[in-house]
This record gives sequence, structure tokens and C-alpha cells, in this order.
Amino acid sequence: MAIDPDTLLAMPPIVTRQRLTRRDTILYALGIGATELDFLFEERLKALPTMAVTLGYPGFFWRDPALGANWQKILHGEQSTILHAPLPVEGEIIGSTMIEALYDKGAGKGALAMVTREIHDRAGTHLATSRSMTFLRGDGGFGGSSEGAPVPHPLPDRAPDAVVTLATAANQAQIYRLSGDLNPLHIDPEVAAGAGFDGPILHGLATYGAIGRALLAARCAGDPARLKRIDGRFSAPVYPGETIETSIWDEEGGKLAFRARVVERDRIVFTNGYAETA
Repeated sequence: MAIDPDTLLAMPPIVTRQRLTRRDTILYALGIGATELDFLFEERLKALPTMAVTLGYPGFFWRDPALGANWQKILHGEQSTILHAPLPVEGEIIGSTMIEALYDKGAGKGALAMVTREIHDRAGTHLATSRSMTFLRGDGGFGGSSEGAPVPHPLPDRAPDAVVTLATAANQAQIYRLSGDLNPLHIDPEVAAGAGFDGPILHGLATYGAIGRALLAARCAGDPARLKRIDGRFSAPVYPGETIETSIWDEEGGKLAFRARVVERDRIVFTNGYAETA
């Protein structure tokens, strides 16, 4: 079975209601390796801005056989998160998820799906927009166009203005998945081997969260309200226990360019990063 682009693009939005608790907020912070008490202690708790990617999350819907996707070969290609308001640490969250666009890279080359989720609280406050580019590695050649995909943010050709190094824990993927992403690729060695990896890989969004922590520390004085946007492209997986080094370039108006690499393998894992700060 192959994907049918007309069917996927005509799908109604997936509406997800979530009761967010302080425990959820703390668990997310642990899943991306946070050690700061502001993100872990319920009496002074703040939500990390990258937690938006877990709010109103509909689950790993690509595993539904009706969609026709080769879900075992799916990877998170790109992520953009825009914060419209500070995230709550608890309360009712409503997410509305839709497949906004499909791009065909060709037979044997895969396809890209742009999946957009608008996130609101119960009162209707627009909290965030999460837009992900999902790489359907086994579903190219459906006859669509490759034109119109987002253009990556360029990186400056000079030394970075700041570098932040953060370790990941050996069990970090096992913790992060408790925030909602239960793709077995991140816990089952057999599934990981079938997808061509040496073992379960860290969720791309856990890597993204660690990078978000680096940006907060380097350019936001640890204040989550100051990080307004964070975009970029996943270029290679991280294995739990590896060290993520984030290089940051200052641009005009509080804007940042960044990329991240795994120190142990000297491998770029996230690139063409773009962030906006207040």
C-alpha cells in the first residue's frame, strides 16, 4: 500500500484535548535533560518553550495502516515552533493537527509531509504553532512535486559567538517517550535495526529540546518567556548518552542562527537553525 496524497491532504484536522498537569511539565523537562529547578520544582515551576511540541499532540498517527505510509522508515526532518504566548504549566490544551503539504522527492528518495498543529488553551488563547517536516523515507514516487518546500536558514561563514555543550543520559529516550511520542524506534532495538540504526535513537524532538535549553542558557538568561521561535533541520540521529554541542551566531534584532553536533562522533545532527528572542 502506498500513500494517496489527495486523501492525506483532504483529511480533517485531528483535534486533541489534553489535560496538562505540573507532573507532565516536569516529566518533559526531565526528558530533555533539564536540571534547573525552575523547570523541575513544582513550587516555582515554569514551562520550557520547546514543550509546545508535545502539547495537543495527536500521537504517532502515521502508524495507522489507512494512511499507507511506511511508518518504520519515518524520521522527523525539520521543526519550527512559534510561541505566541507563555506556555502554562497546567490546564486544558487543545491541539488541531493537519497535513498541510506533501513534497515528492522521487522514487527511492522519499517524500516530505508538512504537518502543522495550532495549540490553544481552554480560554482560546493561541499558545503556539508547531510545524514539522516529516521525512517519509519509504514513500517517494507518488507523483507529486518537490517544489515549494521551506528554504533552510543560512549559517554565517565565521566562528560562532557562543558554544554550549550538554550531555544526554543513556535512558533519555525512555524518559522522553513518556511525553507522548511512543514510536518504538526509540526504545525497541529490533525496530531500530529494521530502520537501519545501530540501536534505538533519541527522539529528534528531545535533541531539539536540548538545543532549546542551550539557547535559553546562552542568550535568554534562562528565561523561557524570551525564546519566541526555534526552527531547524535534523541532519543525523543522536544516540542516548551522547553529548550535544550547540554553536550559536548572533544576528540582528535578537535573532540567532545555530547548529548542533554530537561531540563523540563529530557529526552535525541539527543544522540551519533559526531562533528569535525577546
